[in-house]
Amino acid sequence: MPYLKTSPEIIATISRLKAATTLWIDTEVADFRTKKPKLSLIQVSDRPDDLSGEHIYILDMLEKPDIVDIFIEQIMVEQNIEKVFHNASYDLKFLGGKKAQNITCTLEIAKKIPYYLLPVANYKLETLVTELCNYHDIDKSAQTSDWGFRPLSDGQLEYAYLDCIYLIQLHQRLIELATAANPQPETEDLSHLTARYQEISTQYKLLASEVEHLEERIKKVMQAQGIAETNIFKLTSYKRTTTKVKFADLMRVVTSDNIDIDFPITLTQQLQAEIGESLAKMNPEIETSSSVRLSIKQTDTDG
Repeated sequence: MPYLKTSPEIIATISRLKAATTLWIDTEVADFRTKKPKLSLIQVSDRPDDLSGEHIYILDMLEKPDIVDIFIEQIMVEQNIEKVFHNASYDLKFLGGKKAQNITCTLEIAKKIPYYLLPVANYKLETLVTELCNYHDIDKSAQTSDWGFRPLSDGQLEYAYLDCIYLIQLHQRLIELATAANPQPETEDLSHLTARYQEISTQYKLLASEVEHLEERIKKVMQAQGIAETNIFKLTSYKRTTTKVKFADLMRVVTSDNIDIDFPITLTQQLQAEIGESLAKMNPEIETSSSVRLSIKQTDTDG
């Protein structure tokens, strides 16, 4: 568990990590409850098979914006390096944002795995690691500790190191589940899939209708009682403004005011019928696409 505090040793480590194909990365943030959170640590590993900690590097980035920029430019924006995070959108606030390339998020992977394969109450790292990787009694007390204070305690460093271990193990387990959730369609048992679909579809429709009904009632109650927000729901009002003009008026103004606009217009079948043979004079671009839609056939037993 190398804890690197000086800029030269951090830069040297970043340079070495550039050769990796996959990196597992976590961060710790100071002042995270304020309007000005600061990056405190970057924990990174390039060896998924190492549980000893020798290949988990804890980079102390507090008050080192220039070194953070080097990490972003040499690691985060590098397309050839896969970067694995849990809840990546949070870490990316401090590590390059939209500039970051080749990002894998275990939170998003978990959300795409169906419930029967991943029956968890939530997708927090602690929950997923406990359920999938047999890590129990995980101590999260250091999570809310003061990551802006130096020196860091042994407990904080151990927490940072273990979070990277958890991330690696979780990622590997989720890959296995994602593969199980998406077998080769050429070899799948269609009759089994159909039977399973029929088994749960009725329950799903009933629950969906009740959820929709409850949401509407909750909205009306909150409006009637003047409640803007609860611990679960929030009312948001908005106005949408749409500007419409007649096509003939648009053409008249474009012509009279010499406005230089030119863009394609998608013609509906009705418009094509009304234009008729004159359509050929416009040199239309015709695009053809194909799609497949799954629908449920009506049976004699349907109400």
